[in-house]
Amino acid sequence: MDEKTIITPQGQQASPVAKNYAGIDEEYSSFKKAKVVVLQVPYEKTVTYKKGTVNGPAAIIDASKKMELFDEELNQETFKIGIHTMDPLAVTGLEPEEMISRVYSSTLELLKANKFPVILGGEHSLSVGSVQAFKETMPNISVLHLDAHYDLRNEYFGSKFNHGCVARRISEICPIVQTGTRSLSKEEKDFLGAQTNGSRIKTINVYDILEMPLWKDVISKSLSENVYVSIDLDVFDPSLMPAVGTPEPGGIGWYETLDLLREVSKDKRIVGFDVVELCPIKDQVASDFLAAKLIYRLLGYIFPMKK
Repeated sequence: MDEKTIITPQGQQASPVAKNYAGIDEEYSSFKKAKVVVLQVPYEKTVTYKKGTVNGPAAIIDASKKMELFDEELNQETFKIGIHTMDPLAVTGLEPEEMISRVYSSTLELLKANKFPVILGGEHSLSVGSVQAFKETMPNISVLHLDAHYDLRNEYFGSKFNHGCVARRISEICPIVQTGTRSLSKEEKDFLGAQTNGSRIKTINVYDILEMPLWKDVISKSLSENVYVSIDLDVFDPSLMPAVGTPEPGGIGWYETLDLLREVSKDKRIVGFDVVELCPIKDQVASDFLAAKLIYRLLGYIFPMKK
């Protein structure tokens, strides 16, 4: 493919075509024509177990180039909506607050340009910045948070912006609905127990899912009209997704996750999403490919094309 450089209206240099998500050619990947813009945030500062999230965005982009661009479930070529890929955000070495500020500014810029942001991490703390930008432009917004961990600590390892605090910080911005969760600290348990009926946090954990046949309906009805989706890949069972920082047993499956995302996309208006916490494993690309395919399928749900 042609690897000529593209310059966006904001003056940033975009990736050459060969580095685009899904390897999409310029006809469907120019900034001007694209509905969707992929923002890569290769950040790793507060990781507390397995390292490698800094390599997550590049691994997803690389795997995405091996996908078939015809979606067999949706019977469409989703890439034709236009998907533009930005160069990775320069966040290496920044403190978490600085990184979050940079994600906020970049996301806000994309929203002002009427683009649909897809943010690839990197560690989960980046979601605070993107949610801040969405809240500023869309007051009636809530977050659907898919994660193995509750991430509700007020502070962890001396930082309120540790990846283990991301849901707590988001809940201070807007309501959040969690699902797939199955691991929390006593501090987080006590915090949830102290919440009132008007709490901005609702949790449907894996034990609820096992006992609640209509759990997807409950989640969808708990969300506001506008929804930002934050997907920590450790929400999946490690048999499907071993390449994460803290692989918790007992996660949800591929089709369960797709069913939920399909239902939410039909009932609500998904306005943006992130996929975070991929820690690529050398010579094991299944996890990378799952993340890439998940993004493509979710975009297909959000942007159904006329047959």
